[in-house]
Amino acid sequence: MKEKHLDNFVKGLKNGIPIALGYFAVAFTLGIQAKNAGITAFQSAVASFGLHASAGEYIAFTLFGANATIFVMVMMEVVANARYLLMSCALSQKIPADTPIWKRLIMGYFITDEIFGVSILTDGKLDPYYNFGMAAVASPAWGFGTVFGVVLGNFLPVSVVSALSVGLYGMFIAVIIPPARKNKIVAVLIIISFVASYIFNKLALFSAISSGMKIIILTVVISLGAAILFPVKEEK
Repeated sequence: MKEKHLDNFVKGLKNGIPIALGYFAVAFTLGIQAKNAGITAFQSAVASFGLHASAGEYIAFTLFGANATIFVMVMMEVVANARYLLMSCALSQKIPADTPIWKRLIMGYFITDEIFGVSILTDGKLDPYYNFGMAAVASPAWGFGTVFGVVLGNFLPVSVVSALSVGLYGMFIAVIIPPARKNKIVAVLIIISFVASYIFNKLALFSAISSGMKIIILTVVISLGAAILFPVKEEK
């Protein structure tokens, strides 16, 4: 490894430590959800290593516990993780044009909201080894956090497990509140999503539709309506 790449890798390791700490805490609550769905510690570790997405993994564990079909699980993951396609496109413009395909694949595999946010803010061209450094410390924290959540969830009192599970809802609130405060349209759409989800779950007309399929329908309909009524204007 060239000295420049090594320096960027070490820099990525250092900048990835705060990300890793946050991942461990969130992954711990995901491990509790996995335990409740009947998933073992080893299975949760494999799932976390294969799916670096908090919302996507939470959905996967929830649907697994609800005995959802494979089709519903796949479609829900596509909808929940579609944003990573846009992030990948953005990072592809940030790295040197001669970056080999194997480096691009590794970057794409370990891309997350946090790693993308830190990477896209770097000055000039992005050295893939900088991403590798962040992934080297963040990915294990994500996997081990899930495992510890499953293991400790078997020993902790029910009241403590329930209290820790609230952390996952706190994570989602932390995701939606900042953009809602900046944009009134986003805030209204979030409220509409809550109301529509409540109606879908209460009306007998939709009782035959699985919870996963309801989420897919609501996500596509609400986002499509927002895109048509309130399109984002491109900057000049």
